[in-house]
Amino acid sequence: MPDHPETALAAATSLLARRDVLVYGSTALGAVGAALAAWPLIDSMNPAADTLAMATTEVDLAGIAVGQAITVTWQGKPVFIRHRTGEEIAKAEAVDVSTLRDPQTDAERVQRPEWLVAVGICTHLGCIPLGQKPGDPRGDYDGWFCPCHGSHYDTAGRARKGPAPLNLAVPPYAFLDDARVRIG
Repeated sequence: MPDHPETALAAATSLLARRDVLVYGSTALGAVGAALAAWPLIDSMNPAADTLAMATTEVDLAGIAVGQAITVTWQGKPVFIRHRTGEEIAKAEAVDVSTLRDPQTDAERVQRPEWLVAVGICTHLGCIPLGQKPGDPRGDYDGWFCPCHGSHYDTAGRARKGPAPLNLAVPPYAFLDDARVRIG
């Protein structure tokens, strides 16, 4: 034991200071190591490059005649784009919304009355409804018909008959000009 209490106090303080440096330094180094180890896991949760590339799809509408429909792919899903006739628009607008199981007006589903953009997946069990190609059955409402379980959709993509509980989904889209639309 040292002869002077001040010397003993100084030695103890010096030892505690060194110990604190070691504890804090080890803790900081451990935290940095844990962050570096966790980074690959966190980075793997980001969307892949091919998924990001499919985030949006641009479609040229110039070649789609009135009454014609096309199917494009957006995020791996079929999207129906129909250039509706005046008769199809009138049918869609004349529907009493209170009779629908998923009530939406035609105006809520389209940005421009002549163009309908809808995800082409039946809301019952995920089948692809018919009605895009000439000669396909279009169901009782002249829209789309899902032959798997008999769901019928009208010219606005609204579920009208059969087990489908919801309307065909409308993806986010914007018209870039009169002849192009961006989906996504």
